This record gives sequence, structure tokens and C-alpha cells, in this order.
Amino acid sequence: MTNRLSAAAGAAIRRLRRDRGWTLADLSARSGVPLSSLSKVELGQTSLGYEVLIRLCRALEVDIDHLVRQAPLDGPAPPQAARRAVIRAGQGELRELGGASGIAGATELLRRHFTPVVLEVVATQHTGGLLRAPGEAYLMVLEGRALMHSDAYAPLSVAQGDGVYFDAEMGFALTAQDETPARILLIHSGDCLLED
Repeated sequence: MTNRLSAAAGAAIRRLRRDRGWTLADLSARSGVPLSSLSKVELGQTSLGYEVLIRLCRALEVDIDHLVRQAPLDGPAPPQAARRAVIRAGQGELRELGGASGIAGATELLRRHFTPVVLEVVATQHTGGLLRAPGEAYLMVLEGRALMHSDAYAPLSVAQGDGVYFDAEMGFALTAQDETPARILLIHSGDCLLED
């Protein structure tokens, strides 16, 4: 185990020991690890071998990953959900999706679970291929009326405020229902949509 991981594990062991109200001698008796070694382990002054780590985990009744995934030594752990992206009106990455132009948000975030795109749908006829994404998608009509075409259902009419949650692996396309453009919020799994 690297020194950094050993130091983090040592800090976690100390925290767990204190939470239980045990002294170093108590943990030594329960784990069979010599008292002098335990002190060095908790202070990060020695690297932890696998056998010692297993003994300490058994004594503390925790899994190994509980000791090695603790917060870094130089501060508290960052919150698990610390990512954010602000999407200002009219800003974002330009996208052309199935004949509709759009602006995708949060594209600076790597490994996104989903991507929001605001589409301006002006075409009234579906002429191209179908869009697909792995997983699921959701669309909501922000303005106007649209038709949602798919390879599994008849065209679906959706108006302002209507939403559709669907399997994005099913091919789909969007057209305006009349000469008035439709603005649509599309949220799809992953980073990109593929067109047939």
C-alpha cells in the first residue's frame, strides 16, 4: 500500500478506534497487531501490509474499502455530488440533431450521465434518419407544438407543457406540427445522440 493510502487508512483506523471508545491497547488485543506498530500505523509512519490490514479490519468489523476510501489527509472529503454546470440563456454547445438545431448544456462536464439540449424544431416533414441514445430520454415542449416520430409508434402530437419519457434506443425524430417553430427541451442519456 502506498504511503498516501497507508496514511489515509491510518487516520481511518484511528477514527474508528476512537468512535468505539477503544485505546490502542484495546485494538492491539483485539487484532493481534503489536501496540508499537499500531501507533505508527495510525500516525501514517509505516506502510500497512495486507495481513496487518486484514487483522485490523476484522477487529474493527469493517471492509478493507472502508479504510482505503477515506477522505484525503489535507481536508474533509468533497461532497459526492459536487459537480455543477451553469447554462446561461443562449449559451451552450451548438448541435444539429435530426434536422433541428439546438444548444447542449453542461458539455464541459466529463462522463455525464445525461445531456440537456434545447432544440429549435422548424421542419414540418420528417425526411432524415432517426436519433438514438443508449438508455432513456425525456422531452418537454417549451413552446409550440411538435410531432414525435419513432420506429415503434405512430407519430405523437405534443404541445407546450407536454412531456414524454421514453427509451432512447428506440429511434425517434421531431418535427414541428405546423409552420410555427417548436422549442423542445430534450434530456438524453450519455454524451451524444447517434443518427441512423
